[in-house]
Amino acid sequence: MRSPSLSSSRLPDLPVELRASAFSRLLFTHPGMAPVWLLLRLYVGWTWLSSGLEKLGDSKWIGAEAGKAVTTFLQGALKKTGGEMPDVPGWYARFIEHVALPNAGVFSYVVTFGELAVGAALILGLLTGIAAFFGLLMNFSYLLAGTLSNNPLLVFLGLLLILAWRVAGWWGLDRWILPRWWGWQRRDDPALDTGTLPVR
Repeated sequence: MRSPSLSSSRLPDLPVELRASAFSRLLFTHPGMAPVWLLLRLYVGWTWLSSGLEKLGDSKWIGAEAGKAVTTFLQGALKKTGGEMPDVPGWYARFIEHVALPNAGVFSYVVTFGELAVGAALILGLLTGIAAFFGLLMNFSYLLAGTLSNNPLLVFLGLLLILAWRVAGWWGLDRWILPRWWGWQRRDDPALDTGTLPVR
């Protein structure tokens, strides 16, 4: 008895597109939500900016003693690598020991000006999604080093800002920059359908 060939068997029809729900389109793409994203942006942005400004005025971060604060922080992180459930994973401890600590002075400047840049960009609504992404990188770096603080909250809010990158900076510089750089289209453009994601 001959078994049916693969070519003769009929596969179920697959969808050619996936549509976002009306709620997600409202939340993450509609300019009417811009005031909500502005408030969230300002909160996250000021948190980063104020932290960077505090470091900017501290000689242990910027200046003759640059790197001392980072060294103290990283040495504290290395003490959290022991036990059955360490706060700092082994691979990150090796990164701290072999990369971060020997270059503590460089990391001191990177952290300070990184926080200032992320904070200023979020407050101004300048490349909001990109700024939120780099904020997340710093949050995860702090979390991996065993520091909880307000990092979980900032991670959650940063993820929301990334998801809403189209509209989070609508009340900000993105309203003029994104159309020029990324070719934003008006909602009444028939070629635009923000709820359709083609499946390749």
